[in-house]
Amino acid sequence: MKHEISIEKIKQDAENMYRHGEFYCSEAIVCSIKENIELDLADDAIAMASGFPVGIGTSRCVCGAVSGGVMMLGYFFGRTKKSDPNVNRTLELANELQQSFKDNHKHLCCRILTKDMDLSTGEHMEQCISFTGEIAEKTTNIIVRELELINIDN
Repeated sequence: MKHEISIEKIKQDAENMYRHGEFYCSEAIVCSIKENIELDLADDAIAMASGFPVGIGTSRCVCGAVSGGVMMLGYFFGRTKKSDPNVNRTLELANELQQSFKDNHKHLCCRILTKDMDLSTGEHMEQCISFTGEIAEKTTNIIVRELELINIDN
């Protein structure tokens, strides 16, 4: 795992993966953080993110980008042992992430965020690309802060 990273590159890579149709929002966030921080994490983690786009399985509920960010926070700070009290810190960090998005956009619901947009025309693409970058950036900021990594953009 790298200890010196570029948060801006993680954001740009996630946006570009989505923009170019390589991955959807949640997958792009997982992949960008995985690749840029050089995590020893199986590509299966990207596959695990595949059900979250378009508000969880196209139901247009919770924003897939937020879900991808929460997944990565769970990777770094989540528990693997029963009754591990560290889960409380993970819940706090996940809440911080979703609250940041909610403060910026008022809602987490994809249906509301894309209201009056025709998803079949790609009208929503620029907005969702932006959401993907925003969440990749915020998630990485939390990771950098909590693990005391170095953001080389500063």
